[in-house]
Amino acid sequence: MSDTPYSAAPAAKAPTVGFVSLGCPKALTDSELILTQLRAEGYETSKSYAGADLVIVNTCGFIDEAVQESLDTIGEALAANGKVIVTGCLGAKSGEAGGNLVRQMHPAVLAVTGPHATQDVMDAVHLHVPKPHDPFVDLVPEARAEFRGVAGIKLTPRHYAYLKISEGCNHRCTFCIIPSMRGDLVSRPIGDVLVEARALFESGVKELLVVSQDTSAYGVDVKYRTGFFDGQPVKTRLLELCTRLGELADAHGAWVRLHYVYPYPSVDEVLPLMAAGRVLPYLDVPFQHAHPDVLKRMKRPASGERNLERLARWRELCPQIVVRSTFIAGFPGETEAEFETLLDFIREAEIDRAGCFAYSPVQGAAANELTGMLPQAIREERQARFMAVAEEVSTRKLQRRVGATMQVLVDHAPALGRKGGVGRSYADAPEIDGLVRLLPPEKASKTLKVGEFTRARVVAAEGHDLIALPI
Repeated sequence: MSDTPYSAAPAAKAPTVGFVSLGCPKALTDSELILTQLRAEGYETSKSYAGADLVIVNTCGFIDEAVQESLDTIGEALAANGKVIVTGCLGAKSGEAGGNLVRQMHPAVLAVTGPHATQDVMDAVHLHVPKPHDPFVDLVPEARAEFRGVAGIKLTPRHYAYLKISEGCNHRCTFCIIPSMRGDLVSRPIGDVLVEARALFESGVKELLVVSQDTSAYGVDVKYRTGFFDGQPVKTRLLELCTRLGELADAHGAWVRLHYVYPYPSVDEVLPLMAAGRVLPYLDVPFQHAHPDVLKRMKRPASGERNLERLARWRELCPQIVVRSTFIAGFPGETEAEFETLLDFIREAEIDRAGCFAYSPVQGAAANELTGMLPQAIREERQARFMAVAEEVSTRKLQRRVGATMQVLVDHAPALGRKGGVGRSYADAPEIDGLVRLLPPEKASKTLKVGEFTRARVVAAEGHDLIALPI
């Protein structure tokens, strides 16, 4: 037997995968799943093209601007690195002459997949950059700040995270091609959703943002079947999901925020949870329009002509509720009178936060076949008029908050907030709504910390934002 000490060979450098994530929060959660799997298999990841063994681009393909941004990003990655895998919504989009649009525009890409395709992406990665080790033998790499136990890697700041509860959509709105890219509704098992939520709260998340294509429809595809969490039966349904999420959030002093909620009557059941403080009194509701004839041409779900009644009911159940929404101006066939109905709705409904798109034809959308396509100038003019009214309503409602004391989640606080900071109230979702600009605290002992809550008194409203003094 040799007396020579054993010397292990130096470990080979782990292959590096560059990663770019474009698009909406639902696409971001797809990116998080892929990154989690890459880390579990020992790959290093980078936001840079240079020096990476290959690059993955997660794309958006919803509107023309997003398509162009995705194609440009793919081109940049190819020019800088040469080895590119494309995934996401644009990967499922066909070109004008049929065939895959990405391959037509960038034939040099290594592979193309659609959205929510983690295994297909990993198969392509394995083909071009072999796995550095066997994930069933080796331990998962050490946890970093972004790795959150069973919840995996998150691309958001540590104090908030998106929780996707379903994939796909059963609606066939004429302006939308999402179902052709992401398929019909598939609800995640409620036990899996709640286990991920608990892991996120335990990792320090203070705001959980629930996302899907149609949050209100959660469980419809499985007929609200009973699942299990911690050995207890739980129905796969929005009310039961929100009830359990509210309990988990309460135990950690955290928020739960609902996005992409269609105005179905069943949503009324969730409002008492909002009034009781278990779920934030905030709903992101994609109304899109208000005139019944336009909604009919859009093939929108739910009863659009009853939306004012529904909003009144929600405010009756939970007076502090904040509603944000998105709308389309200049939809094919929209008359001036129909557009005026939309403006009247914004005023009467008092939508707290409203965004508006000038209608843009999307390749593959049924709305392209409708008669009455409006000139681009009229579409943009109506968008501008809409936003003027929406901002007037929003500004008026923000002014009512002056003098109120609010809980604010701190997003930015240099030098412990001695010179002030930036945060958000329950009325503000990250990156899409306004901000609360925090003044320097009057008390020298008062500090602000990112990811923690502070009480603040609103002293002014400025545009879409509030100015507040920490107390």
